[in-house]
Amino acid sequence: MNSNHTEIQRVIGLIAGMSWESSAEYYRLINQGVRDRLGPLRSARLLMYSVDFGPIELAQQEGRWDDAAALLEDAARRLQDGGADVVLLCTNTMHKLADRIAAAVRIPFMHIADPVAAAARTGGHRKLGLLGTRFTMEEPFMRERLHQQGLEVLVPDEADRAEVHRIIYDELCTGRIHDASRRIYQRVMAQLAERGAQAMVLGCTEISLLVQQQHCPVPVLDTTALHAQAAVDFALKP
Repeated sequence: MNSNHTEIQRVIGLIAGMSWESSAEYYRLINQGVRDRLGPLRSARLLMYSVDFGPIELAQQEGRWDDAAALLEDAARRLQDGGADVVLLCTNTMHKLADRIAAAVRIPFMHIADPVAAAARTGGHRKLGLLGTRFTMEEPFMRERLHQQGLEVLVPDEADRAEVHRIIYDELCTGRIHDASRRIYQRVMAQLAERGAQAMVLGCTEISLLVQQQHCPVPVLDTTALHAQAAVDFALKP
């Protein structure tokens, strides 16, 4: 075992629980990434602050974003106080509040859109389809972050946005995976590809529980996996 890597491995801080179904994927992917890089008995130095999603989901629906921000700012400060060297927010939707969370701490905040944009550019993909909650698809916080990095973003039509959103909250966040819902996502992704999407952003951390690369006609950019990999890179960089 190489003890030098233990000395330089930075502590990853995760704001989790939105939903815990996808937060468990973050934990798995980050630890697998460290193990793959450092050896079979190695794992990540990691802190997770898992919030109760219920009050936050209610605040989303009622438009009480200040209340949600206060909860997430507190979570970020707790991670910083616990010794985290970086903060990741394990949800796309709540990146609506990314600037406020980043401002609440002195340590870096790793925005979920940035590793997605990097992967898109590396793959030569300039026009992206975006699936997510209605907040992520309809509000500018994710699309503008990608636009700033030279990328064009397409979203489904209104009826399909509503269905994609419903499946996330009613099924995926509660751990329910249905073939019929997978077929709906496949149809929506195919339509975005027909409109010119060169890659598909799975812009909700639960979507990869339902669809993977084999279900999509163009390359998939999974925000959960890319965010987790960026965290591993940060933790292990010299």
